Amino acid sequence: MAEDERLSLARLVSNLRRRARIIDIIRAFFQERDYLEVETPVRVPAIAPEPNIVPFNSEDWFLATSPELHMKRLLAAGYPRLFQVSRCFRRGERGRWHNPEFTMLEWYRAGAGYLDIIAEVESLVAAVAVRLGKGSRLTYQGREIDITCPWPVTTVREAFVKAAGWDPVAVPDEARFDKDLVDRVLPALAPGRPTVLSDYPAAMASLARLKPDDPTVAERA
Repeated sequence: MAEDERLSLARLVSNLRRRARIIDIIRAFFQERDYLEVETPVRVPAIAPEPNIVPFNSEDWFLATSPELHMKRLLAAGYPRLFQVSRCFRRGERGRWHNPEFTMLEWYRAGAGYLDIIAEVESLVAAVAVRLGKGSRLTYQGREIDITCPWPVTTVREAFVKAAGWDPVAVPDEARFDKDLVDRVLPALAPGRPTVLSDYPAAMASLARLKPDDPTVAERA
């Protein structure tokens, strides 16, 4: 085996070991918080209607694009805390940021609001970093990122008005929203800190609850 092939194999093995370790840490994180790990079907008769998510057909059924619907049924049936590390499939999503087959972490907690889940995301990332020996600072693509909790939170409206010059809550435009989010809003966020975008336009609620005091936005982050 050539030297470059040995180095490539060593990197692959290192990455696979790190991935396995991260999944173990994630499982321990949720188990310590009394979450039940579940496994829902990969081949399903129907999926949630999402205009920008195209499923793979499996005879007259589909490969799951997300475990969301089945997990919410379990939540409604009385299981108060659920998590799953599942395989998901989405047609046409091959590129720098997406693959047509990928691993998704999904969890649900009865009685928790979206601010509670934001805090839990922060705690999860912090727990993984600490268990990997990274502390409160990570390096990604040569840039140091401070993951100290709590993270900055800004509303979608605030971020878009500041970076893109328009309000997607007042003027919903999903195609323009997706393009400006990637091209203008995300690059304008603080590079050295994770930032939470909250309060999405109601038209992009994606099964999230509308805010009781402002139904033009959804409790989604």
